Amino acid sequence: MTDQPKLTGPATAEDELAGSEAPLLDHLIELRKRMIRSAIVLIALLIAFFFVSQGILEFLIEPYRQAYLTVVPHGMQQVIPEDFKLIYTAPQELFFTQLNVAFFAALFVGFPYLATEVYGFVAPGLYKKERRAFLPYLVATPAFFFTGGLLVYYAILPMAMRFFLSMQTADIEMLVQVSEYLGLSMTLILAFGVCFQLPVVLTLLAQIDLVTSKTLGKGRRYAIVAILVFAAFITPPDPISQIGLAIPMYLLYELSILSVKWVERSRAKALAAEATDLATTTEEPADKTGA
Repeated sequence: MTDQPKLTGPATAEDELAGSEAPLLDHLIELRKRMIRSAIVLIALLIAFFFVSQGILEFLIEPYRQAYLTVVPHGMQQVIPEDFKLIYTAPQELFFTQLNVAFFAALFVGFPYLATEVYGFVAPGLYKKERRAFLPYLVATPAFFFTGGLLVYYAILPMAMRFFLSMQTADIEMLVQVSEYLGLSMTLILAFGVCFQLPVVLTLLAQIDLVTSKTLGKGRRYAIVAILVFAAFITPPDPISQIGLAIPMYLLYELSILSVKWVERSRAKALAAEATDLATTTEEPADKTGA
C-alpha cells in the first residue's frame, strides 16, 4: 500500500510564528542589548543637547517674553523689553535647569529610535497582519505628541503667562524663577503630548476589539466629565490651561470615534473578502469532483 501524499493547505496564522520561538534567556539577552543601545543613544543626545541647552532654553522662554511685552500691568504704561528677566535663587539651579532641558530634548528627539527598538523587540512575536497594523502608530505617536507641544508653545503657554502677569499689582510684581518656568512649560508640553495620544490609544483598542464606535458614542457624556476632571488634575490651577486642554481633548475624542469607525469598516471589508475567498476555494474541489 503506497503512502498517500499529504495535503498542504494555505499557511495558517500560527505558521507565521513557526521558528520564531526562542528560550527566555535569549529574549532577555535581546532585551538587554536593545536597552543598552537605547541608553547609549540617550546619553549621547543628552551630552550633545547640553552644549546647546542655552539656546533651547531661550526658545522655551520666548512665549513668556512675548506675553510679558503684551501685558500692561496694573493699568500703567506698557513694560519695555529691557525689563524682562528670569531669576534663579540657588548657585546650582541654572546648571540643573540646563541639564533638564537637555534631557527633555534628548528624550523628545530620541523617541523615534526608542520606539523602533521597542518594535524590533516585539515584532517577532506578532503575526504579519499585526505587524502591518502596528507600523502606522510608530509614525502617529510622535506626530500627535509634536502637535500637542506646538499647541502649548504657540497658544496655551502664552495665554497662561498673560493670565498670570495680569494678576500683578502696583505693590506685587511677579519674578519668575527659571526652573519654575521650565517646570511649568515642560509639564504642559508633556501633558498635552500624552493627551494627544487619545486617538492612537483608542484606535489600537479598536484593533483588538476592546472598544467600538457605538460604545464611544454612547459614553460621550461621561467622557466630557472625565476630560474636564483630567484637565483640572494634570494642568496648573488656572482656567486657561484647563480649558485649553479640555477642548482639544474633546475634539480628539470625536476624532477617535471617526478613526474607530474607519477601523470597523476596514475589518468588515477584510472579513467579507476572506469569506468570498473561502467560498471560492470550497467550490473549486466540488466542481472538479462533479466533472
